[in-house]
Formats: sequence, structure tokens, C-alpha cells
Amino acid sequence: MPLAALVLLVLTGTLVPINRKFRETPGGIPVFVVSNGLHTDIVVPTQEARTDLDWRPLLTAPSQPARPAAYPFVAFGWGNAGFYRSSRGGHTPGVGTTLRAALPSPTLLHVSWCAGPPQPSTRVAALRISAAQYEALAATIRASFQADSVGRFVPAVMLGYTAQDQFFEARGRYHVLRTCNDWTNRILRRAGLRAALKAPLAGSVLYQVQHVPKTRNH
Repeated sequence: MPLAALVLLVLTGTLVPINRKFRETPGGIPVFVVSNGLHTDIVVPTQEARTDLDWRPLLTAPSQPARPAAYPFVAFGWGNAGFYRSSRGGHTPGVGTTLRAALPSPTLLHVSWCAGPPQPSTRVAALRISAAQYEALAATIRASFQADSVGRFVPAVMLGYTAQDQFFEARGRYHVLRTCNDWTNRILRRAGLRAALKAPLAGSVLYQVQHVPKTRNH
């Protein structure tokens, strides 16, 4: 029965849309949902003139090297701290890490600097959204970070996988009913974008975003 309930949750959560009337904004701000098959990230402009939002001051701490302006996009992903640590060096987290993640556990935010927008593929969903929607999306992302006394995000002790990414301390607990993909889905939903009713899997998030009717003017 528990397995049947989980399958039902995945199917119904994936297929039932939230904000089904969402339509893209022609010429709007570009945002992307990117999947590696298991995990999803949200990719946004590093600087956005229409909303006057620049992520670099928030993501640069005195102990961290400044990120060059050559990176026009930045990717955000939230997840289980143990998963991220176990994934270093391209490793796959073990059974023990997976089982521990089913219970409420600490989280981190993974931030990656991107030299350009994600390239189109079956695992990339591109949207154009309004300034108001982008401000709402960015506010929910910001609220997921732990911040210091001056509002800058707190770097994690763990180093990034490469020179173009880093980890930050996050708010919230990871568990079987609140996964990394649920986080992505919640960011979309709270910004008024099309999202799934429940999205424990990466495919659940992409399924709804990829069903947004496309505008002619991008």
C-alpha cells in the first residue's frame, strides 16, 4: 500500500497543473528549468536591468573570490546536504545517504555560474516571464538562503565541485515529501508560473513547464 500511494502521488502530482492559465510574456525576462535526470535547477540572469536585481553582491562574501562579470547567468539548486557531499568527484550517493535523506535532514543551496543560457534540449525548459513574476521568483529563491547580518548569503564550509560553483547554507529541511524538485516546483508556483501539484521527481517539474503554450515573440 505505501508503494501504491507513492506511485499515485507521483502520477497525480505530475499531471495536475497549478497556475494552468500562465502564459509567457513576449520579450520577457528569460528563466530556465534544467534537469540532469534526477535533480532540477533554476537558471536566471545574473543581472536584470528591468528589476534592478544583481545576484553578485548577495553571493560574494569576504572569504570568497569575486565572480567575474563574464557569467551572465546563474543557476540555483536546493538539496540534501549529504547528497551534495556524497556527489563530489562525480560519485553517486550510496544507499545509506539515500535512506537518511528520507527523514528531515540539513540542506544546502548549490549556485553555479553560467557562461551563457542553457542550450535547448529535452531536459531544458525555457520561459519568458514578466518583471513582477521574476521579482516573486527571485524573492522565493532569496528566502531559501541563510543570510548574515548585512544580508549576504552564508557560504557553506564545503567547496564547490569546480571553480564556477559554490555551496551556501540553506533554510528548510529535506525529506521524502520535500525534495530538491519540490523546491524548484515551489519556486515556480509561488511566482505564478505553471507548475505541478506535487513534484518529487525532475520529470514532474519539466512536464508542466514544457506544456506552457509557447509565444511567437521571444
